[in-house]
Amino acid sequence: MSTPRATPPKVPAADRGATRIADRVVAKIAAQAAREALTTETGGIPHATVTVHHDIARVRISLELAYPSDLAAQCAAVRRQVALRIEECAAMQVPEVDIDIEHLHSGPARPAAGRDRRLR
Repeated sequence: MSTPRATPPKVPAADRGATRIADRVVAKIAAQAAREALTTETGGIPHATVTVHHDIARVRISLELAYPSDLAAQCAAVRRQVALRIEECAAMQVPEVDIDIEHLHSGPARPAAGRDRRLR
């Protein structure tokens, strides 16, 4: 006859270990969130660098944006979306999102007012 096995005591979740999310994973979340926030085709893929200390992520995004456009509004949208996504996906606080506009792409050429662009 065998003796029954003793069931190990339940260990609270906080005492079992920790989950660490690598900086590069958080950077990928940030770059994808920046793409989501940009409503127009910018011509370039956003690049993100992230430094994580405890549960606080410091984010820097490099963008290429269309010009002329409302650059401040686009940057604000990117900041909001990046902070929201990182908080949702990685459960980290994002106190700041720095944005570097690396390049401005001019929009399609528009004809000058009053000029006839037809060839005769």
